[in-house]
Amino acid sequence: MKKYIFFISFISSLALAFFGFSSFKIVKVDGFHINYDEVINYHVPTKGETDKMESVTKIPYVGKTFIGFRQALAFRESRGKSNLINPFGYMGKYQFGKSTLRRIGVYDFDAFLNNVKIQDKAFTALVAKNKWELRKQISTYSGRVINGIEITESGIIAAAHLGGAGSVKKYLRSNGNSGFKDGFGTSLRSYMEKFASYDISHIKADKNAKVKLD
Repeated sequence: MKKYIFFISFISSLALAFFGFSSFKIVKVDGFHINYDEVINYHVPTKGETDKMESVTKIPYVGKTFIGFRQALAFRESRGKSNLINPFGYMGKYQFGKSTLRRIGVYDFDAFLNNVKIQDKAFTALVAKNKWELRKQISTYSGRVINGIEITESGIIAAAHLGGAGSVKKYLRSNGNSGFKDGFGTSLRSYMEKFASYDISHIKADKNAKVKLD
């Protein structure tokens, strides 16, 4: 009797397992599927390799630094595409106009469009120039709240990048009543809010800031 009960239980378990697993279906998800004839090699680092990697690898944290400010603005302007020219003729990562580039010493627009380092230098030069042109506004209005937005140095400089120093002066003098929007409808207020409180203090105001070409 015991052998009979054991045999019946064993057969029942096998049947349950067979029919249970047979109900599963294989689903192919794009990006998570390989062919059966593909060969994949994995390398798992040893403890020594891991310790060495940890000792020399540093993960940068840009946060609210000037680099963070630069990267965030480039992403907002062009999604970081250095060769982009928009329908209004603005070009590069930071969407410079030709007149602005001439002001900071860039005249070869093709070379500018194909050189990310020049674009980064142009951005830094423009920040320095706008800091000088807006030095009084930065001193006077920083910390104030206009249209529900706290005014900060980086917010002012970002707004100047969007609409020019003159538009920022009018906006602040009018307590936010004299606004500006670019061709896509982006406002100075939105830039003052989005790019507020970045630390760009190490970029010094410079009336004559120019791009230094190597």
